[in-house]
Amino acid sequence: MTTAYTQREILETLRMAELEHFDVRTVTMGINLLDCAHDDPREAGRRVYEKLVRHASALPQTVTKIAEELGIRVANRRISISPVSLIATRPEPASYVTIAKEIDRAALEMGFDFVGGYSALVHAGFTRAAEALITSIPEALSETKRLCSSVNAGSSRTGLNMDAVLKIASALKETAYLTRGEGSIGCAKFVVFANAVEDNPFMAGAFHGTGLPEVVIHVGVSGPGVVCEAIKRAGPCDLREMADVVKRAAFKITRVGELIGRSVASRLNLPFGIVDLSLAPTPQLGDSVGEVLEAMGLQRTGACGSTAALALLTDAVKKGGAMATSAVGGLSGAFIPVSEDAAMIAAVEEGVLSLEKLEAMTSVCSVGLDMVAVPGDTPPETLAGFIADELMIGVINHKTTAVRVIPAYGKKVGEKVSFGGLLGDAPIQELRALSCGSFVRRGGQIPAPITSLRN
Repeated sequence: MTTAYTQREILETLRMAELEHFDVRTVTMGINLLDCAHDDPREAGRRVYEKLVRHASALPQTVTKIAEELGIRVANRRISISPVSLIATRPEPASYVTIAKEIDRAALEMGFDFVGGYSALVHAGFTRAAEALITSIPEALSETKRLCSSVNAGSSRTGLNMDAVLKIASALKETAYLTRGEGSIGCAKFVVFANAVEDNPFMAGAFHGTGLPEVVIHVGVSGPGVVCEAIKRAGPCDLREMADVVKRAAFKITRVGELIGRSVASRLNLPFGIVDLSLAPTPQLGDSVGEVLEAMGLQRTGACGSTAALALLTDAVKKGGAMATSAVGGLSGAFIPVSEDAAMIAAVEEGVLSLEKLEAMTSVCSVGLDMVAVPGDTPPETLAGFIADELMIGVINHKTTAVRVIPAYGKKVGEKVSFGGLLGDAPIQELRALSCGSFVRRGGQIPAPITSLRN
């Protein structure tokens, strides 16, 4: 595919890059590792390492070169792999940790930021392999640096696996303890989904789905600063006009993202997959989804109207991006990760953005409760209830939703945990102390919703 850019578009792209914090958040290579399965975990790990190096070693340098040629910053180079629960045919936690270390070694040596796919799909029940992988998550995440993990625990077709949710909550508590010297950062590299998608380029939830090509290139764009500045320039327009402003900004962002992705795929002689249209914030001022909502007219994110404003933003981003590419995929919309968004952090610290309001906002955005930190002494049953609440929003509404929560070891409400870089700083937020233990310990499956009687 060749894309002809007008002089005006080129100038607008340069302005976005220089003045509006625009970058392409990630170029992610998806790699099928199912042919690496073996009874011996050391042999499986060796095969995984060799296949990653064989296919992915040229990506970081290729992305850097293309980014320099086009004058657009690409923030991250990442890999997504087949769910690792499918690779070790000896279903023991130690087998998966062995493979995890080989994945991490390959990523370190090649210069990748993260690898996603230390994953299991358990929305309708456990295999022995999936259960062993979940058990291994605390050790795997505490002994690696670049590895990210995810579990899909629910879907709109099967309901929610509450046994999995409770097991995941216990694994989070152990992960928080094992990585306590780094602010319980292991939990920041894990996410639990309902309706997970198989072409997501963003971490921590990326994995390479079984229906995808052997190797493929995906792109995740960003650009909340671009959208925010466009809204400010538009002045006192009405909401329909504001939606059009957002759509035009999203169109420009997506055009650049697709150009980067297709250029990388062409240089590496690989198929191009999708552009994830999501607005992905950073802790840097001027690069915040919360600031976009405030530019739309909210005094502070968390005020009444926040959910409506976020719904407008998410829908307009999708509409604008869909006009710019026929390769829309991933999650696509707007992310609201607390620790990674300067305006969100400020709203939490001021006491105007509660977890309950965040939960309401997730019903209309791309993902869910993302990068929220809670007290380290939170019981696993409470964490399970917290996760279940969010995942059922996705199950009932047929949308992808997720939870990335950090029960920060030794931390209490009012304190903060710092991760640095894109992960930012997370204020410790209050969870309701009322017990839900008798409910979540019932276990079993919350049934899938009926759709034939919906209006």
